Amino acid sequence: MSSIPTHAPIPTLSPGLLDRMSHEADPLADDTVATLVGPWTVLPEGASRADHLAAHRTQWEYLSLATKQFDAWTTNATLGTWHADEAELPLEIAAALDSYVQQARVLPPWADKAQIERAEALFMDSGLLSIALLFCASLPECYLVPDLATVLHISGQLEKHTEYRVRSTAAMVFPVMMKGGLTDPSGSGIAQILKVRLIHATIRNLILRGHPAEFNATSPAVPALPTLGGSQGMHQSLFAHGWNLAEGLPCSQEEQAYTLLTFSYVYLRSLRKLGLGLSEADERAYLHMWNVAGHILGIRSELMAHTMDEAAFLFDRLQSRGLARQIPSNDPRPELGRALVNTMADSIPVNWIKAFPTQLVTHLCGKKAARILGLQRHVAWPSRLLFSIVLGIARGVDTVMRWVVKDFSISRLITRLLSYQYLSQVLMNEARPLKLPDHLLNKVNTMMGTWHEDTKAPRWMNRFEQRMGRRPPVEA
Repeated sequence: MSSIPTHAPIPTLSPGLLDRMSHEADPLADDTVATLVGPWTVLPEGASRADHLAAHRTQWEYLSLATKQFDAWTTNATLGTWHADEAELPLEIAAALDSYVQQARVLPPWADKAQIERAEALFMDSGLLSIALLFCASLPECYLVPDLATVLHISGQLEKHTEYRVRSTAAMVFPVMMKGGLTDPSGSGIAQILKVRLIHATIRNLILRGHPAEFNATSPAVPALPTLGGSQGMHQSLFAHGWNLAEGLPCSQEEQAYTLLTFSYVYLRSLRKLGLGLSEADERAYLHMWNVAGHILGIRSELMAHTMDEAAFLFDRLQSRGLARQIPSNDPRPELGRALVNTMADSIPVNWIKAFPTQLVTHLCGKKAARILGLQRHVAWPSRLLFSIVLGIARGVDTVMRWVVKDFSISRLITRLLSYQYLSQVLMNEARPLKLPDHLLNKVNTMMGTWHEDTKAPRWMNRFEQRMGRRPPVEA
């Protein structure tokens, strides 16, 4: 968690903007989903689960049919000629989906291709390292905000299906960051983002049981539907949950801006904390690329940061606002945090370093974050001491060795070794592949296969990494 409140404020962050953004969503995507599902039937209090399922059967069917339509969004090029199947969907819904794709797929006029390409190269250079930062920094920071954690909890019981949800996140991040992901017709970043954007709009519509534009801070809370509880799919779980509108909409502009920063600013901040910080120009390029992705995702430009100082200021403001909101009586955050680190620990074959992921989360996100996520009490003091010693030695050796060998880094080696375990056990597991079209899955697997060698490390360090990671050496 950011603890430096003195960074430069964003020029466009006018007074009261964040209050307004907590009650603003995404008109284009919300209109599309509202057309897709139509109006929800209001049933009397105490209506049975069977009554709810019967009354809304058409909505569930259309949501399922629309989701199948997304399968055709394979590359950025396919979006230009794609049309919804009018044999499967009513003409009005098909037209709404067509209009959404054609409007949302366009890059903003301020997108800088050179900056995007620079960010892509940075990601590829740090590819394997990026996995550890996704697991140990970006996702934990997402879980800290109660409203975000609640949505993640009810939209898929994340703590029970952690690997699936982590792979779903990677299924968006990797296509965006791959070469040409946002700028090349053969890339798939835009296509993947447009799916996620509609998913966010669907979540809002289901939780509110209506178009977000119909609600504001003075609207009465959306009541939970206890009779619809029990074992059901994601759509029914969201529909039954209820929501307190006094503190904002679910998946609001404010929350999406915060989430965007976990993939850009938190990633760059984590590199700094590991002693691997990038140049100012590289950091600006990385922030720019994610801002372009944010535009496609429907995030307002006023909520975007262009420098690390601006990003630190905005992240601190957004996180502080999120943490100040009401915490549910059944706080999902500790379960989410523990499920995540347990997934990481399960991928590590050596027992005495299984606590390292928890300690890395603490190092990258802070002790307060670890405490909120219920992590600190589960690490014995010998493990904490060992991590501190290893980290201290690594930073000391790195400082000395870089006078002799440029880019030398023990910290980078250790983090890559952890990342390889997550990569092989979670993200590249053949039994549980990433949720991507086959052609894109093959590209992602090929990309991840190139990460087996650290181009910045000496040859002896790569050989050591290959031996410790129990993987074959990279062919010359």
